[in-house]
Amino acid sequence: MRQLLDTEPYLFGPGVYDPMGAQLVMYYGFKAVYFSGYSFAIGHLGTTDMDLYSSAEIADAARRTVSGLRKFQLTMAVGDPEKGIPPRHLDIPPVIVDMDGGYGNIFNVQRTTELYVNAGVAAAHLEDQVLPKRCGHIGGKALIPVNEMLGKLRMARAVADDLGNPDFVVIARTDGLSAVDAPEPARGLDLAIARGLAYLESGVPQLLWCEFPTSDRQPLETFTSEIRKRFPQARFAFNWSSSFKWYADPKPITFAELGQMGVKFIFITLGAQHATGHGLSLLLQAMAEREEQGYIELQRQEWQAGIDLPTRSHHFFSGVPYHHLVGKRYDAARLGTEFVESLPSEKVV
Repeated sequence: MRQLLDTEPYLFGPGVYDPMGAQLVMYYGFKAVYFSGYSFAIGHLGTTDMDLYSSAEIADAARRTVSGLRKFQLTMAVGDPEKGIPPRHLDIPPVIVDMDGGYGNIFNVQRTTELYVNAGVAAAHLEDQVLPKRCGHIGGKALIPVNEMLGKLRMARAVADDLGNPDFVVIARTDGLSAVDAPEPARGLDLAIARGLAYLESGVPQLLWCEFPTSDRQPLETFTSEIRKRFPQARFAFNWSSSFKWYADPKPITFAELGQMGVKFIFITLGAQHATGHGLSLLLQAMAEREEQGYIELQRQEWQAGIDLPTRSHHFFSGVPYHHLVGKRYDAARLGTEFVESLPSEKVV
């Protein structure tokens, strides 16, 4: 990830919450995967982003996601010889994972960082909220003291280094802009800027993230310019948030514009969650109205000519051809192309 941050104008990571979503991000050539805590709360627990899952739960989900990308690389490298789908090389993108407020004190951060690094995670962000934290776009946020946050950042860095991964990227996030309580007297943008400067002064974070309440440009421009007065080489992360009605913004800020401001990592936290909700809702509405015809309509859309949609064959996407090929090579029972049923392609996926 560090190499990409150094060479790309900016790095964009679509927000996902499971291995399948990450595999699709990889399939379409994105150079980063963002594993969203809010999305994970919805997808894993069916609830909101208020520190209701544990560090071990999200770390295990991250581990399975990284593992899923490795498996997907092998799957795509085989293709489907029986159906004429050629092999395809896919690079495994770095996975950036939400660490919320660290799930406790520095020792919880210590354990969580160890789990993340050993899972193959490339980066994580830590925020300065009082625990239990909440989504940056839910009211009532409060901040821990600066020194406590600095201790968490230093612990994350020390653990990654101790595990032999000096390339692990630590992202510091402040919720100072919208916090209703903090040890300092300052509030609003002044508090956010002071927090950001303190975190960069530690020398730990590679990226600085301030959570903003709306899509308005001015607070972002002020924050980045004020930070860069003291740290001209400062690099930022930005949540192009699903909480904002970008479609109603007359001039939504572009990724390219963010890159010019020093924003090196951009992500849409709940992109996959909203896409899943939208697509599944349309299918269910259609089936509630037209029963089996609703699903047939979905298949017609999936199998239109010229559409590159790898999930339309769940067998291909999940690696059945790969398992037959490798199973045959390693003498697994009843695996190999001779066990592939000869069925008409116009009838089965």
